[in-house]
Amino acid sequence: MKEIPIPYVRSNQAGIVIFLIAFFLTQATWIIAALFVIQVIGLIFGAKANLFIRIARPFLTQLVAKSQTEAAELQRFNNSLAVGFLTLSLISLLFGWTAAGNIFAAMMGAAAFAALLGYCIGCTVYFQYKQFRARRLQRG
Repeated sequence: MKEIPIPYVRSNQAGIVIFLIAFFLTQATWIIAALFVIQVIGLIFGAKANLFIRIARPFLTQLVAKSQTEAAELQRFNNSLAVGFLTLSLISLLFGWTAAGNIFAAMMGAAAFAALLGYCIGCTVYFQYKQFRARRLQRG
């Protein structure tokens, strides 16, 4: 199973939080659009293509060597959720639905901030999804 070092995962989460703070301070839709592009590139091409990871990599070499890892499958699921929330936020903002755009961005920010603090909401959703699939397969 492919693994991603946790410092790389955290650098992506920190980048998301920083961009979202900048968005909430400025209400500039282009920040959500840029964050969306960064996350889509990471989703399509993998963690090594993620801009936040690429920027942080030179500073994390020693940490990565002795760090734990997380499953790439789980991180891909979490990245898919991030892209989903950013898509909803960006579409809402482009249609002028500022409140909805801010709510979706806030949900994304809360999830990323919680993950930085040690609780992965996406991981919980992923676990529940896997449990649901397993039960459904057992029933036939």
